Parts: sequence; structure tokens; C-alpha cells
Amino acid sequence: MRKLKIVIIAAAALSMSFAANAQSKWGDTPDDSIACISNVSLYQEFYKQKSYTDCYEPWRQILKHCPRYSKAVYQKGETIMKAMVNSAQNAEERDAYIDELMRMFDQRIQYFGEEAVVLAKKAQTLSTLRPKDVKNVYEIYAQAIEAGAHQLDENYVTLYFKATVDYVQAGLAEPSLVIDNYDIASDLLDSIRDQIEDDSAKIAKISGYINNVEAVFSPYASCDQLIAIYQKKFEADPRNTDLLKKITNIMMKKGCTDNQVFFAATENLYELEPSPSTAMRMGSMCYGKKKYADAINYTQDAVKSLTDKKDLYKAYLIMGLSYSGLGSYSAARTALLKAAEVDRTKGEPYINLATVYANSYRSIDDGMGGRSAYWAAVDELRHAKQVEPTDNIIAIADKLIGSYSAAFPKKNDAFMLDLIDGHTYVVPGWIGKSTIIRTR
Repeated sequence: MRKLKIVIIAAAALSMSFAANAQSKWGDTPDDSIACISNVSLYQEFYKQKSYTDCYEPWRQILKHCPRYSKAVYQKGETIMKAMVNSAQNAEERDAYIDELMRMFDQRIQYFGEEAVVLAKKAQTLSTLRPKDVKNVYEIYAQAIEAGAHQLDENYVTLYFKATVDYVQAGLAEPSLVIDNYDIASDLLDSIRDQIEDDSAKIAKISGYINNVEAVFSPYASCDQLIAIYQKKFEADPRNTDLLKKITNIMMKKGCTDNQVFFAATENLYELEPSPSTAMRMGSMCYGKKKYADAINYTQDAVKSLTDKKDLYKAYLIMGLSYSGLGSYSAARTALLKAAEVDRTKGEPYINLATVYANSYRSIDDGMGGRSAYWAAVDELRHAKQVEPTDNIIAIADKLIGSYSAAFPKKNDAFMLDLIDGHTYVVPGWIGKSTIIRTR
């Protein structure tokens, strides 16, 4: 009896205070306030006991009478409603509980915001409870992306992309949607990874999500498929800057730059919206056409204002390769080393520098037919493996090391110049690099 009196007194006090605060978390009317406090006690007690089905009715009353009471009510509501779904006696009852749970997510957004994250959670929950409802699952994820893509973590981004593929495979959209949304998902995951510092485990985790997205995208990712999809879109609307950005972004990511669709889209985008990024893409296009001088001009323009680390890295890389194509070896080295400076985790600049050294051997006057250039080249390849010890880089470097080592000077040729294996030697000419003598 004493406990009941306390509840009544507390409810009365809340009712009096309600008049001073019409938006009280306890409800919008005195009656709501009384109903709220009495049901809160029951809900909390049952929840502590993990008696979720008993918790259901007082929990519903809280959402009805005082929906602003606490965000925790909605968070715990997921557990309560999933228990009700599991306890349903038939399919109709189960569907009714699922629908109620979906409405609960909407109500949580109404009173506590966090729209993007809650929508993503809603979509994930629906996909678990109704895995065949691919239409609504995708559409809710799409709403979450639109509401605040950068608020979502890597798990939701990956699930969003998977939902896209399910949606397309169900015949609800054209395959181009997969490509468009891959662009969104991959950019988001790259952004998440780029924000992580000094946490190799977290970086590895994000990289795993990126690999999962790449694997799902793979069936749609061949250059022929991209060209077939985007050629029609480009021809229908060749001056749509949003479309041009999608075409050039995706084709750059997948390495599909040696085709007329990419060339035309890049040219139009640069004409309509010149920027450091489009200048870099023009450079890439010109390099693909072996128009090296034009590629250098565009990339030089790009690096003046580029702020994105990946774009800056690519611009310097293209610049270096273009200088190499013109035979301007010293300038090529400068650009490639700048690329290496921008991203110190990449071995590619050193592999390209090795090929520049090797390709320039005829210009080296060392009394051995310029073969000392191969010593410098092998040094760069070994450095590439140290910087980026991945399977791909190691395989490329080892193959070139085998090829270049076979081109080392013969022992007799070196001996005639008083050159002995293991001694220090400075490669003459433009290379001017200190190395170690090695013969075959």
C-alpha cells in the first residue's frame, strides 16, 4: 500500500509540473504522465528479469503516453520486439510484430533524431527478419545513405551495397545501379580507412570490408560491362556533369581508361567543370593515348591544387611515367619520388623508377655498355618490396630483378675496369646513384 501511495504521489507531482513544461518527457497531458510513470516501473522490472514478453505491454504504453521518455526505451525495444516476433503463434502475428518494430524505429527518429544510423539499423533488422523483402530493405538503406552517408560505419556501408546487388538481382533496377552505388560505398569505405591512424588492426578490418565489396562487385566490374552500361547513358546525356563524374570515377577505379567512353566523358567533364581532379583525369587519359606532353601539362596543373592524397599520388605517378615516355629520365625520377613521398606505403613508384633506370641504360657511359644502370634498378626493386611487402608487389619486383640481374655486366668486363663485386660504385650520368657492384 505504501509503495502504491508513493507512485500516486509521484504521478500527482508530475502532473502538476507538467503544466509548467508542456513538452515533458513524461507525456503531453497529466493522464499521460500518470500512465507513463506507472508503466515505466513495470517495464524496468520485467526487463531486468529478462522477461521480455511480460515487458511488452508496459513498454508499448510508454511509447504511447510518453514517447520522449528515453532513447534507451527504443534501444531496449529492439530486444523486446524480437522476443515478441520469436514468440508469435503464426505468420500473421509475426508480421504484425515486425511491422510494429519498424514503426518503433520511425518513432525513435521522430523523437531522438540520428536518422541515418537508425534507418540503417532498421534496414539491417528488416533484412534479418524478412530476408526476402529486398525491395524495402534496399529502399531503407538508400534513405539512410541520403540522410547522412558519412554517419554510417563500415558494416552498414557494406550491407547497403549488398542490398543494392540483391535489389538488382531481383529485377527491381538496372545493373547500372550496382555500379553507381559501388562508387558511393567504395568512397565511404576509403574515407573511413583514411581517417584511421596508427591502428593496424582497425585498418585491416576496414580493408576486409573493402575486399568484401570488391568481391560482390566483381561480376559487374569488367571493362566491357562498364562500357556497355555507360556508353548508352553518355550518348543520351553527354553534358550531365553528375553522370560524367560517375563514369570517370568508376572507370578510373577499375582501370578502364583505355576506351572511347572514358576519353569522351573526361573531355566533356574538363570542359564543363575544370578542376584539379578533372585535370588529373585528363592527364591519365592523355597518358593512355601516349600523348605524353599533354599528360605532363595536365598533371602539372593538377598538382598545384590537389588536396586528396590519392589523387595527388596518381597525378605524380602519371607525370613520372609520361616524362619517362618522352625520355626525360631525370624529370621522371623527380615526379616518381614525389609520388612516393605522398604515399610512403606504396612500392609502385620505386618499381617504375627501376624501369626508368633500366630503360635508360644506353645513355650511361660506364665502359660496360651502360649495364651499371641495372644495379640501380635492382636496388629500387628491393626497396619497393620493403616499402610494400604485398604478394603483388613482391611478384612484380622479383620478376624484374630476375630479368635485370641477367643483364648485369660480365665479371671480366668489370674486372677490366678494376671493378670488384661487393665494392661501392656510383652509376655515372644522370642516374648518379651510389650502388654495389654485382656481376654475372
